[in-house]
Amino acid sequence: MARPPAVSSDAAARPKKLFVLDTNVLMHDPSSVFRFEEHDVFLPIMTLEELDNHKKGLSEIARNARQVTRTLDEIVTSMDEAIAKGIKLYEPSRKLASGRLFLQTEAIASELPASLPTAKADNQILAVLIHLQGRHPERPVILVSKDINMRIKARTLGLRAQDYFNDKVLEDTDLLYTGMRELPPGFWVDHAQGMESWKHDGRTLYRLTGPLCTQLLHNQFLIAEGERPLHTSVREVSETSAEIATLTDYTHARNSVWGISARNREQNFALNLLMNPEIDFVTLLGQAGTGKTLLTLAAGLTQVLEARRYNEIIMTRVTVPVGEDIGFLPGTEEEKMGPWMGALEDNLEVLNRSDENAGDWGRAATDDLIRNRIKIKSLNFMRGRTFLNKFLIIDEAQNLTPKQMKTLITRAGPATKVICLGNIAQIDTPYLTEGSSGLAYVVDRFKGWKHAGHVTLQRGERSRLADYAAEVL
Repeated sequence: MARPPAVSSDAAARPKKLFVLDTNVLMHDPSSVFRFEEHDVFLPIMTLEELDNHKKGLSEIARNARQVTRTLDEIVTSMDEAIAKGIKLYEPSRKLASGRLFLQTEAIASELPASLPTAKADNQILAVLIHLQGRHPERPVILVSKDINMRIKARTLGLRAQDYFNDKVLEDTDLLYTGMRELPPGFWVDHAQGMESWKHDGRTLYRLTGPLCTQLLHNQFLIAEGERPLHTSVREVSETSAEIATLTDYTHARNSVWGISARNREQNFALNLLMNPEIDFVTLLGQAGTGKTLLTLAAGLTQVLEARRYNEIIMTRVTVPVGEDIGFLPGTEEEKMGPWMGALEDNLEVLNRSDENAGDWGRAATDDLIRNRIKIKSLNFMRGRTFLNKFLIIDEAQNLTPKQMKTLITRAGPATKVICLGNIAQIDTPYLTEGSSGLAYVVDRFKGWKHAGHVTLQRGERSRLADYAAEVL
């Protein structure tokens, strides 16, 4: 039988923390009971009651509630001693956790202030916290909740409370990978010794050796500004050298994609990723108006209708309303998704007007051809599907959880390209933050993979009004 990992004498001397989990933590991450390492976890009876209330339905929350229930059932059936002593999590967690799981096995009298109604579920969990703090004065008893109001109430009662941090990809979104790196002024001097260069497919390639080579990532864009600016991307990285290549200049009209030219440096980087058949997964971050959707659709249409690299474009997004929901929508799947696809309609209008020589008849024919090759799909019906030879666009991807993102990306079959677009400053999904968004998750996990690329678009190109509003409002 495997033994728990050894604990240092300092760690052994410190009392283990006791984490009391709110229901929303379990529904947000069904495996959260295994994420507290050597510390113990306590589940109030009200948490289990709320799980029971949320288990019915087809939503992501209902599925997570059912998964938590199954996980707890496996843990409880694996125990070999009384529940009151706590259930060892080492074996059920596959050696991830060495603490114990405690379930509430007795009625706890309310010790709450008279102003707090005891019938409310949140307040009953707070009463359990007060009880545990009184019973275990030597141990830190901490409430873990995704609900900000719940944490505020706990702190006003003198209780410890914290957010659930385990789902966060990074603490500060300023540290999120941008896909670009500014080269230091002396870069070419330090890395020029033994440098090789050659031409291939109209590009100039360089093989460099030097101290910075080990820090570079596949498909990272390198920026050298100055009198003779140079923009390159990393093709290969080894322990001692790196191979970099110049880019296709999509800012020039002769390289326009479906009539669209890049207006700034980052848009040029994005088109280099979108038009590269060797890259299967692209993530584009940026605020509204930076051109994410327009560039992606232009690249998709060019590769579907002109290069015939893919059969069709599939576009999907999370249906999270910004204001009040407009109720039941009749029609087919595409008709129901129609109101959510305003961004698609707006960008198609721009793309259809990009050919100034086409008349009204030509534009109408092109519009019909385009719409015939773009399919709008709902996320609700993605499970079990495999997309072959498709150009898959996931819009508003910041509203997806890491689990939903995994479900979508694993739908990709042979010769399919997946593009995720979003702005992590505009998250509408409850309990999802910039650090725990599925979009931040995939940007961090895919960086450095040779078939994936990422760019954070900086400048808005919508209009001077939109740019000024984004800056001052």
